[in-house]
Amino acid sequence: MGGAWKRLVRTTKTVLKSICPNYSFNDESLRCALMEARLIINSRPLTFVSLDSEDDSALTPNHLLMGSSNGYKPIKEKKMNLRRHWNDIKLFGDHFWQRWVKELTPVLTRRTKWFERCPPISVGSVVIIVDENLPRNVWLKGRVTNTIPAKDEQVRRATIKTQHGVLDRPATMIAVLDVGLEDEPSLAGRSKRREKKTKFLSVLRNAKCNTH
Repeated sequence: MGGAWKRLVRTTKTVLKSICPNYSFNDESLRCALMEARLIINSRPLTFVSLDSEDDSALTPNHLLMGSSNGYKPIKEKKMNLRRHWNDIKLFGDHFWQRWVKELTPVLTRRTKWFERCPPISVGSVVIIVDENLPRNVWLKGRVTNTIPAKDEQVRRATIKTQHGVLDRPATMIAVLDVGLEDEPSLAGRSKRREKKTKFLSVLRNAKCNTH
């Protein structure tokens, strides 16, 4: 009970302890920086990830809190036009994303002999590519089309088809979701699920409006 969120809390604490000493924040800047971290953590997908359309995104904690999966908008202004504290907060958010993904990857991709034995990554597996170099809050989704196993029958590399092309990645950068070809909804099922999600988010937005 509670193992998943406890691991998430532990990972977040580890990242904050490692990067916070590099920054000197006043109270307001620290509050903004922690809100950036919260936005990153709550952008992770919780449900089935569709590969058909980027618009049909998975439900995330941010949907429940804000009505959308990602409220972050990249800052396009030149560095010279940014105030120092705001620039520090942006750098903190980027740094937190990179470190948090790095710390979270072992939790998402536990398939080694030191843990319980799991089936290897297989063709048709729906996966998320865990890459700290991706833009902040971007979880690239795809489907495995080919695998390269080692002598111990554990997959070491896989070819993944995404909406942005075909990628080859090591198993350490692949997080397998608990869905597969047999679990993927039909076209009618996806349409019905999308309709339910839209209604659910509409109810959330109306509830928030009524509280203000």
